[in-house]
Amino acid sequence: MVEKVLAAVRTGPSKTEIREFPMPDIADDAALMKMEVAGICGTDVKLYAHPPMTAPCIMGHENIGYIAKCGKEFTRRKGFKEGDLVFVEHYVMCGKCEHCHAGQYRHCENTDWRNNPESIRYGYTSAERAPHLFGGFAQYVYLPWNAVLHHVPKGVSPELAGLVTPMANGIEWSLFEGKVGYNSTVLIQGPGQQGLSQTVICKQAGAKQIIITGTSKDGARLEVAKKLGADVTIDVNKEDPLQKIMEVTGGLGVDVVLDCTAGAGTIPILLGIEALKRKGGRIVVQGEMPEFPNFPIGKMTTKFISMHSARGHSYLACELALEQLASQRFPLDLVTTHKFGLNEVDLAIRSVGNQEGGVKDVIHASLMPWL
Repeated sequence: MVEKVLAAVRTGPSKTEIREFPMPDIADDAALMKMEVAGICGTDVKLYAHPPMTAPCIMGHENIGYIAKCGKEFTRRKGFKEGDLVFVEHYVMCGKCEHCHAGQYRHCENTDWRNNPESIRYGYTSAERAPHLFGGFAQYVYLPWNAVLHHVPKGVSPELAGLVTPMANGIEWSLFEGKVGYNSTVLIQGPGQQGLSQTVICKQAGAKQIIITGTSKDGARLEVAKKLGADVTIDVNKEDPLQKIMEVTGGLGVDVVLDCTAGAGTIPILLGIEALKRKGGRIVVQGEMPEFPNFPIGKMTTKFISMHSARGHSYLACELALEQLASQRFPLDLVTTHKFGLNEVDLAIRSVGNQEGGVKDVIHASLMPWL
């Protein structure tokens, strides 16, 4: 095994450099994962341009790899052994709180980077913190006893398994929060990897009508959405989205709105509130803007709208996502569009963000450290 580990380290806003780190010693209750794929999503685009901390950081929070080395206690406690292909959630739990006992590791204080400066979360933790390898943009990732792992089913390649995180979010947001089910009418805003994952999950759940919106830049993604089960696609730059939604729903509106946009501000939420049915609709939002002037609280209450947070996923959602990938019911190879090497992190992130200088028509990017 190599003595040094290469990693792409974010050193400032939109800046990355390749650095060497020592191969860590593995305690009896810990393990080391050889990285195969780190998925890149819209969150990476945001954190790359606007880092939440000044310390250097190995990004990468959607991580798939093989257990390269593990202690006997790690295997005894967790049931994983050397050679296993695994998905590692980015949440590093405490294992004691009410949220951990419920499998809702995203709510655990031990991994809450916004409020706990000592928290550990893959892709968010300082690279200066030993043993340093807390991000997937590296050749190896360190797994402490409280890392949350899932077995990747046989027949699912590492690249396809790289879709687990957006697919798990799709299950959490659309099924558990949005309550999408048989005969539901759904509006999905944003045809990126997250919106396309929601499309698959809503179709699997039996939704009657799936409407997905995008911009003129999203032409290729909207075509993929149709192949994954979307019934109606809307280019908001070419037609009035609300008018179209009301037209295709016979003036009734939709049961559920899923906001999967990035950096679009308040407009998708305002559209979602208008597009919901007369009474009792649900809207699931990311809500990343710091404030919302003139929020239509009156319309929310008179229409009996329920608003829910689109934030991460539960353990159950990840297990169901892996089963979904293993089922091969949808052509998800249409989503895993591009591969990048460790020295191409900047290009990969720009491509996912549809930014100048990036590769065109990227949906889900797989960063492969050994490529």
